[in-house]
Amino acid sequence: MNTKDVIYELRTRNGMSQDDLAEKVFVTRQAVSRWENGDTVPNTETLKLLSNLFGVSINTLLGSPRKLICQCCGMPLEDEILGRNKDGSINEDYCKWCYADGTYTYSDMDDLIEVCVGNMANEQFTEEQVRDYLKQMLPSLDYWKRQDELGDNGAFEAFKKQLIEEINALHVEGMPTLTRLNALVGMYVNLEYPLPGGMKAKFLNDQATYLGNQLEPEDGGRCFGVLANADFILICTYGEGGADPELVLYKKR
Repeated sequence: MNTKDVIYELRTRNGMSQDDLAEKVFVTRQAVSRWENGDTVPNTETLKLLSNLFGVSINTLLGSPRKLICQCCGMPLEDEILGRNKDGSINEDYCKWCYADGTYTYSDMDDLIEVCVGNMANEQFTEEQVRDYLKQMLPSLDYWKRQDELGDNGAFEAFKKQLIEEINALHVEGMPTLTRLNALVGMYVNLEYPLPGGMKAKFLNDQATYLGNQLEPEDGGRCFGVLANADFILICTYGEGGADPELVLYKKR
């Protein structure tokens, strides 16, 4: 798609008139009309405003001339999984799992590799093949090349360690010791709880990134799910495949 088609589709999909869009990005209706006719394209600053307004990358607005990949884990990037800066603006260089609200969530490449191996290994590629591929590919990405410059001197790792200690100190019956917290995006975590009258309450914000992990006792039975951020700790149990989640413990930090 061309820029003119992308802007038209996003505007109409969001129920906006040309006047509505013009007002939100501080241009005239005539400017929007010229974009949609293909006579001109928005300037860089206006593209940033459109990106934040519609929740898509500038690359998408320009018709996707580049193939975006996360510069931390190498995952192909779609608009739905782009990371965000502290001010809420989209960052086109990272996915939500590696970069959340202006924070890089991995400082140890081996930790990231172990997380990726669990998600990438399949019938075609063994865990060892995936691990070897990642060990060769990750060092070529911008984040790992510039980690000393981009890192936070271990502040986020210290925060995760503190959370892990707090969670283990709760001594939840039957739950194995927690050793690692990974970044999780709300939309990928099934946490809906039944309410009286058949209603369900959704706990997580689909656009937010949390820290969490899944723990399975050695003797089998129901598994444990852990989610946390700067404000809360949530621990639940669930059946096979994440079915039937039950809240075990919720704690405000």
